[in-house]
Amino acid sequence: MEISLEILSLLFAVALVAGFIDAIAGGGGLIAIPALLMAGIPPVLALGTNKLQACGGSFSASLYFVRRNAVNLRQIWLLILMTFIGAVIGTVLIQHIDSSFIKKVIPFLVLAMGLYFLFTPTLGEEDRHQRFSFAGFAFTAGFGIGFYDGFFGPGAGSLLSLAFVTLLGFNLSKATAHAKVLNCTSNIASLIFFLLGGHVIWTVGLVMMCGQFIGANLGARMVLTKGKKLIRPMVVIMSFMMTAKMAYDQGWFN
Repeated sequence: MEISLEILSLLFAVALVAGFIDAIAGGGGLIAIPALLMAGIPPVLALGTNKLQACGGSFSASLYFVRRNAVNLRQIWLLILMTFIGAVIGTVLIQHIDSSFIKKVIPFLVLAMGLYFLFTPTLGEEDRHQRFSFAGFAFTAGFGIGFYDGFFGPGAGSLLSLAFVTLLGFNLSKATAHAKVLNCTSNIASLIFFLLGGHVIWTVGLVMMCGQFIGANLGARMVLTKGKKLIRPMVVIMSFMMTAKMAYDQGWFN
């Protein structure tokens, strides 16, 4: 496809904003995918190209968190492995079965997550009692949300943050940092299979990846400096926006 310099510049700016928001609250695809579609890119290519640019953002944020010692990779290696396996299975499966049922259920799940954050003001203020071992978390939440991200995707980062808070007792900033590392893992797993299928526009993906890298790095800095004061309202807002977008796509308002 031929993409003009003006369109590429706009997509770069969109990716920068998407990366910033995604590093804080998730939901960057809510911004990036519609922009790719409006640029005239077919849906399958838009999804594959989105995964390429999303890898730039999630890797940038993850790298920042690791360098600032907010995440210990040795401690969560099993979580990373099971998230990768789950995402691979989800990506393969979505190519062979009808996903209409999960698409109908997900808006309710994302809405419930947003309401939970909204009406639980003390959630994630500080570390709490750990309910799951790291191994237990890896084989349940890690694998399950990794599978979901490969299978469908919207809200996966926010779901991971919620799982870290409720199951491992992490505070909200720590949960967001760890969620981004696992989100990066599932993005890479999905991207591999989009690449194998030839469903990526490299020029667009790489330009947007640069924007994502910058935006996500700025967003990650905000997570560690502003913490829950910024994360909670952003998660609630993005959850409601994702719900509205998915409901609209399914024709709920027609």
